[in-house]
Amino acid sequence: MTHLLVLPGGSYALHAPRSAEPVVEWLGELGIEASVLRYPVLTRHPGPLLAAREAIREQRAAGHDIVGVIGFSAGGHAAGLAAFAPGAAAAERVDFAILCYPAVSMELPHHSTSRINLIGDDADVELRAATSLDRLVDSQSPPTFVWHTADDTVIPVEHSYRLAAALARARVPHELHVFARGNHALALARGAGPAEAWTDLCRAWLSSGGWITR
Repeated sequence: MTHLLVLPGGSYALHAPRSAEPVVEWLGELGIEASVLRYPVLTRHPGPLLAAREAIREQRAAGHDIVGVIGFSAGGHAAGLAAFAPGAAAAERVDFAILCYPAVSMELPHHSTSRINLIGDDADVELRAATSLDRLVDSQSPPTFVWHTADDTVIPVEHSYRLAAALARARVPHELHVFARGNHALALARGAGPAEAWTDLCRAWLSSGGWITR
């Protein structure tokens, strides 16, 4: 049985409602059980990562043999840490990850709010690298679905390109979809033009992976 943990966006300062319960409802329509993980905010690393690992263990203990994460913006970064960061016990590893316009690199200057809230404005180069998702990917990373918009000005699409390149180098099964238009924080992107297609693409990807059967 599959369970998906939903990590909403919010710059590591809050949990954006539009990428929380509405996403659970959408997944329910696909026949996937899901719940919102309200990871710690305004809390330094590794607080959100530890909370995610605890939630994954709880879902395993509840009898779910397949556990995935889906995250948006800063929540995409937190979900990516859960998927890619080293040191996870077997019960803390996810089977797949869905990252929606994620903050990927803590080394780039973009979206400094998330970086400052998670690791501080004075983080050294080692910590910035250690919390950059593209630096954490290896051959054991789980299958990953990523989407972004090309004209996102809050978290530029370069973040997702860096992650996709790392996944490709490590030969991790993945999909990357970049839509020409769309603002940041679209969540389900209903009525948002081309980016609205991401949910159908994601459903097809989930089905091809055997994580949903309808």
